[in-house]
Amino acid sequence: MQVLVIGAGVVGLACARAATLAGHEVIVAETTGGIGNGVSSRNSEVIHAGMYYPTGSLRAKHCVQGRRMLYDFLASHGVPHKKVGKLIVATDDKQTAKIEGIYRQGQINGVEGLEFLGGNAARALEPALSCVAAMLSPETGIIDSHSFMLALEGDLEDRGGMIAFNTRIERLTPTASGWAVHFGGAETGTLDVDAVINSAGLGAQSLARATEGYPQERVPKLVLAKGNYFGFAGRPAFRHLIYPAPVEGGLGTHVTLDMAGRMRFGPDVEWIESESYTVDAKRAESFYASIRTYFPDLPDNSLVPDYCGIRPKLTGKGEPAADFMIEGPAEHGLPRLVNLFGIESPGLTSSLSIAQDVARLVA
Repeated sequence: MQVLVIGAGVVGLACARAATLAGHEVIVAETTGGIGNGVSSRNSEVIHAGMYYPTGSLRAKHCVQGRRMLYDFLASHGVPHKKVGKLIVATDDKQTAKIEGIYRQGQINGVEGLEFLGGNAARALEPALSCVAAMLSPETGIIDSHSFMLALEGDLEDRGGMIAFNTRIERLTPTASGWAVHFGGAETGTLDVDAVINSAGLGAQSLARATEGYPQERVPKLVLAKGNYFGFAGRPAFRHLIYPAPVEGGLGTHVTLDMAGRMRFGPDVEWIESESYTVDAKRAESFYASIRTYFPDLPDNSLVPDYCGIRPKLTGKGEPAADFMIEGPAEHGLPRLVNLFGIESPGLTSSLSIAQDVARLVA
């Protein structure tokens, strides 16, 4: 069977690899000239353990299962990563109750090794930290996400798959045997395939609307939530990732480390109307205030604009966070078509698990 995957981000590449492992002939169509140039290139590069997500949700299932699969994949493929661990910290009694709830949810979700700590025990691990309580997640890690995507691409190509770069999919129409894929770019044309996986990230909804016969009421709204990151101009103050109690729309302005040992802060949540990848240096003012609640010795003028990403959210400000939305034939009624909507955090961690399920849906 010939499968077309739309989008060469981390989830699209994982789906393409899974389809080749299932024995299918796979083509990936990517609008840009390279892999991972959209949402996948602008995240925190954190491997999430899976304690935040509601019982029975797709995010809980795929994050926990995907994280275990991911560590195995990274080890077998020699992809740079570190299991650095994470502290979720509380600075008052209200936040303590919140992270106690996260701890309980993590246990329900089957997250290994979680440990609830008092303030003194947390400071013994991280002397620069200020908190009254914390939760330690030893399974949380960091990853070189581009190396991960290169490894996925390598597996895909080793099994005969290919990526068509600079290829924009404009319309899908059903045929007697599958799908006619109408594409633009340098060379326009039509390709007939047996199955389609729409992993177009921020473009997934517009492509679903351009799919003939697709029930339009099943296309969710797309809400853009920009996350800005600021680098730290100095030596890292922490060895673990440090997360405050979650905030509306995200997990709070946290401390992340990259594979080179650099420390940065973010992301925040900036609700926007259209794509923009400029970091406003003035936003550092709010960063200082939030960071100093748990890192009071953060020096003045130590934050420098770094980069930003856009979360493809399905719900907006003040609304409950939506689950991943994986729409297969059972949901929309069209054969051999899977649409992936709202695959934001923890999408990278979940990618191999999501891909395994998606490959079954198009079989």
